Amino acid sequence: MEKGDPAHRNPFRLRAHSTLRHFAIAFVGLVCFFTSTVYVYGPTVWESHLQIHQLPPHAADTLARCRSLSQTPPTTASSKRTVSDRFAPGTRPHFLKNARVWTGNKNGTEVIIADILLESGLIKGVGRISPSFLAAYADELVVMDLKGAWVTPGIVDLHSHIGDSSSPELKGASSDDNSRKGPILPWLRALDGLNTHDDSFELSISGGVTTALVLPGSANAIGGQGFTIKLRPTDEKSPTSMLLEPPYNVNVSFPDDGILRWRQMKHACGKDKELSDHCPVDDVFRIEAKIQDEYCQQVLAGNTQVLSKGPFPQDLQWESLVDVLRGRVKVHVHCYEAVDLDDVVRLTNEFQFPIAAFHHAHEAYLVPTVLEKAFGRTPAVAMFATNARYKREAYRGSEFAPRLLAQSGIPVVMKSDHPVTDSRYLLYEAQQAFVYGLPDNLAIASVTSTPAEIMGMGHRIGYIKEGWDADIVVWDSHPLALGATPTQVFIDGIPQLTSPHVVSKPRSFQSKPRVPDYAEEARNAIKYEGLPPLEPRASRSETVLFTNVRSVLSKVGTNVQALFTETSSRKTVSVLVDRGEVKCVGMDCTRLKDGSDVQVVIDLEGGSISPGLVTYGSPIGLEEIEAERSTNDGVAPDPLSGDVPSIVGGDGALIRAVDGLQFGGRSALLAYRAGVTTGISTPKHYGFFGGLSASFSTGVSHRLKPGAIVQEVNALHVSIKHTGGVSVSTQVASLRRLLVHPAEAYESDTGRYFREIRAVWCYTCFIDPILMKSTLQGRLTLVVETDNADIIATIIHLKKEVEQMFGASMKWTISGGAEAHLLAKELAQAKVGVVQIPSRPFPYGWDQRRILPGPPLSKQSSLMTLIENNVTVGIGIMEAWSARNTRFDLAWIAIEAGGRLSKADAIALASTNLDILLGGTIEDNTAGELVATSGGDLLDVSSRVVAVISPQRGLVDML
Repeated sequence: MEKGDPAHRNPFRLRAHSTLRHFAIAFVGLVCFFTSTVYVYGPTVWESHLQIHQLPPHAADTLARCRSLSQTPPTTASSKRTVSDRFAPGTRPHFLKNARVWTGNKNGTEVIIADILLESGLIKGVGRISPSFLAAYADELVVMDLKGAWVTPGIVDLHSHIGDSSSPELKGASSDDNSRKGPILPWLRALDGLNTHDDSFELSISGGVTTALVLPGSANAIGGQGFTIKLRPTDEKSPTSMLLEPPYNVNVSFPDDGILRWRQMKHACGKDKELSDHCPVDDVFRIEAKIQDEYCQQVLAGNTQVLSKGPFPQDLQWESLVDVLRGRVKVHVHCYEAVDLDDVVRLTNEFQFPIAAFHHAHEAYLVPTVLEKAFGRTPAVAMFATNARYKREAYRGSEFAPRLLAQSGIPVVMKSDHPVTDSRYLLYEAQQAFVYGLPDNLAIASVTSTPAEIMGMGHRIGYIKEGWDADIVVWDSHPLALGATPTQVFIDGIPQLTSPHVVSKPRSFQSKPRVPDYAEEARNAIKYEGLPPLEPRASRSETVLFTNVRSVLSKVGTNVQALFTETSSRKTVSVLVDRGEVKCVGMDCTRLKDGSDVQVVIDLEGGSISPGLVTYGSPIGLEEIEAERSTNDGVAPDPLSGDVPSIVGGDGALIRAVDGLQFGGRSALLAYRAGVTTGISTPKHYGFFGGLSASFSTGVSHRLKPGAIVQEVNALHVSIKHTGGVSVSTQVASLRRLLVHPAEAYESDTGRYFREIRAVWCYTCFIDPILMKSTLQGRLTLVVETDNADIIATIIHLKKEVEQMFGASMKWTISGGAEAHLLAKELAQAKVGVVQIPSRPFPYGWDQRRILPGPPLSKQSSLMTLIENNVTVGIGIMEAWSARNTRFDLAWIAIEAGGRLSKADAIALASTNLDILLGGTIEDNTAGELVATSGGDLLDVSSRVVAVISPQRGLVDML
């Protein structure tokens, strides 16, 4: 008999379930008796009944509690409300006319052209609302003509730590989502640590997020209780005032009205639990929590002596777990692998409690039938779109998981895990899921109606229906169009954007985007259990002809230029490639020079050929699974925070990234398949010295392959930050000394490379003009990793100081640069470039608190501020998994620029500009690797990368 068989259960549990059944019978009879007694004889008879039997004062409360044991929270009929419980007096009614409304009805397929009336914190009407009805509001009504703009319910985040892990993060003060006090903490409440001053609230609202379920962290088998909040600031300014339908036990021990509300609880399994081993969660539910049943069985059977012995038995430490067993808690389980998913599903059947959702669940798409066996209803899966491989449990994660789960009938929710990913861009998770095959109706539902239903709030949020909460988002484009941005956000009927900045977009952005067909890739994800082969295969012929090419862009020196773009007279051309080199672009490039036909012909279906992209900022190529040390290069030692081993040269040593490169990693190969052909990595470090970066091909199998190493040494990297350890002034002083007084260090690696950063005078330089030129310019780029504007200002001053001292110019770059926009003019004057990481900034820490958020909160973005001040700019990433999304990052930048940035200029931000900024060797006669896309250009979500053209390796890789 299998352990999961219902007959194979703890005998005590069988008795407990039997007790519950007997209790239910007694409960019904007793309720009928008491109800009829009170109805016929009135309250005074019941009071006399208590007096006759001399029952204790707690008797009425105890009886009410016992009656409620079998109750679950009801579904409130929202349409019957006339005023929201969250209505803010003084809020004016709003009339939104001529809207294109995604209502959430009919499984998310209903889209209507309608008007929407918001009043008293509720949606009071959806459809065509008569002028006579509106006349009653007189001048109080605010009218907005949306002119066909898309409207959806507010975005709902089912998994967030907003407020508990607040931004900017201050160590020991703002991260309150985990407790290390024990493995089982059901009494811990996320509400008790909610920081209303989190900068993320305004940012997330600007992305359309109106509601979030704030959960405790995952360091414990049971991490505690989560709470649903609305993100808008309230007049009371308290965490409690942000709550949506808070459970009764937030402020009192039992509801006066007797109406229960859903509770939320976070459980976790697997490796995140810091205070327990792999599978202790099996024992969590074995707590003997049936004392209440036995007590109430006797009370409801008329045994008044039990009441005299004591009040309703309740241990506050475990009362929330009792509610789990009674089905009153939405249980959210942080769980990744099939083994853990299976364990938890067996537990749900053993103890007969439902699970609302498995979160993260990177292997859930491989075992959908396991999820279907869970007690009660099938749990939803709340997941990332492409964030995976950050630990072993997430290694088999697939971008096709949402579509595969949906095909199995399992509810799909896209979540942020804020601030792991910025919830401001939660809709972007849905957009990516849509690109890889999740149907459009389910993609929008995955961040609106589906999470609302899963958290038990579908009766008031997640839909645009009469009687539901007035949480509405007006978008500047189709919600699934990349870069879709709110033009207004309503929470409880209150507009949240005071003066939104809107970017003009092409009309095509109002339609549902066309996306590639990834059916075969999705099948392979299942076939290979999440690890399908990703290695490219070289073309069987040295000569390849690409037809139906709508645009051709190429590196020309330090720029990206268009060799061909579609015109009215000529829609497409052909491109002939021989041994990895483009030999012909035009209408007549259909045959070889000898007149023979080309054997390999690829129809790009209106696609394009563009320069291969470059990724920088993450440890890609040095780190396969972040949390698994055996798969990583490790951390470089730092002279300012500890002794560097003498065997590598002591404090004068510089670590080279090229020595630790690993090829064939999944993040690198996925990036290659997305058009990112080159990676630039720096030794992983947490201190001042970053070492020497290297550039490499993301698509080769090992270092000895031709073209594997693009450049052994790119730049020298140092980091200057407010780390709380070594002072910033000490870090700057160290850099100054290395630049100005490195004489005693010249024989070390440090001295030699710092000598190449700045000019070093020599006698022969005066008689050798070529040597003088190279010496005065400096041959090596110095990359200073920092975000803080004050540190950047000090770096600019130091550069001027050293250049004046030696009469030379140096190549310096700021990496990070969250606050660089504050010094855009000064950076341009000092000829210091910036690699902004990430491309969409977020105030993770104190050094990034002064970001420029961009539309709709600011007219200008930080990137465009730098670009328009003539600063050379590139973009980077923070984690290796996101390298594959570089082309979408560039597309987003181009869209947000509103026509001020061409596609060639956008591509340069992650190609030629990074070459310039990070010490890449630039040759005028070398085009570099090219990427062929079908169905659109490299920045178009409708396209897919089908080939990489490599002149360095003399081949065309087929993808």
